[in-house]
Amino acid sequence: MALNKQVWLNTIVENFFPDNSFATKSIDDSVFVDNKTVHIPNAGAPSGVEINRTQKPASVNQRTDQDLTYDMDELTTNPIYIPNVDTVELSYDKRQSILWNDRMELQKQAHQNLLYRWFVAGQVIETEGEAIDAHTSSTATGKRKALTKDTILKLMTRFNQDDVPANGRYILLDAVMYAQLLKDLTEKELSAFLSSANAQKGILGNLYGFDIMQRSQVLRLTSAKALLKWSENAAATELAAGLAWQENCVSRALGDVKMFDSTDNPMYYGDIYSFLMRVGGKYRRYDKKGVYVIAEAASA
Repeated sequence: MALNKQVWLNTIVENFFPDNSFATKSIDDSVFVDNKTVHIPNAGAPSGVEINRTQKPASVNQRTDQDLTYDMDELTTNPIYIPNVDTVELSYDKRQSILWNDRMELQKQAHQNLLYRWFVAGQVIETEGEAIDAHTSSTATGKRKALTKDTILKLMTRFNQDDVPANGRYILLDAVMYAQLLKDLTEKELSAFLSSANAQKGILGNLYGFDIMQRSQVLRLTSAKALLKWSENAAATELAAGLAWQENCVSRALGDVKMFDSTDNPMYYGDIYSFLMRVGGKYRRYDKKGVYVIAEAASA
């Protein structure tokens, strides 16, 4: 009887992970990542100006400054065991694959944590487009209003009214909201948008002064526009949300990834690995200017 050949490739198909380049568009506080708390002093209101002052001596006041703080989080992976047989009998390097995947997953969760920290309650602009299906989870039901260029124009107006610097403005959208925005652009607008892209910096285009970026997931909100973390139970009325910010108005503190290992463990007859990373960050202004949430509006 003939024997059929079998071939085992010496490489493994790896997992995909999201683009986290948005984090670099912020103030880097990573030098402070090994502390518990970071303080961000905020200047109080200016003393005021009077034209043709008549009352002299003028009254003298003191300025009250504000203290904004954030604490560090410690993220750790679940320890993973690699039996000795996997290191000697498999056709591919399983150890290398495991270590790479766990590092990337830790980075993914660290950057998602950063987006939670940049979330500013009450600083919300809602979408106003056509009714589309909810997309945040299989539990989410009903219709939501799509993102259109009009919402980006409203964001530009809010930033301008708040005297937010015109340079360094960014918007991060999830995959579906980004597709909605592209669909709303005219052919001429889309051409101009795509021609302003900078792939090396993660910029997909520029619209109304905002560099647009995309990530598979950004933020998720309750129907009351409160933060709903992706690790929390899904809700039928949950809403997708993007984030708009100016680079001087948010902070990041991302530590190095530390690996713990127990190789040739005598009780497990193999190797055990785990990883740790410290993460911090927050919006930097006490008045919360320069950061807005782009939330889906529910549609009847």
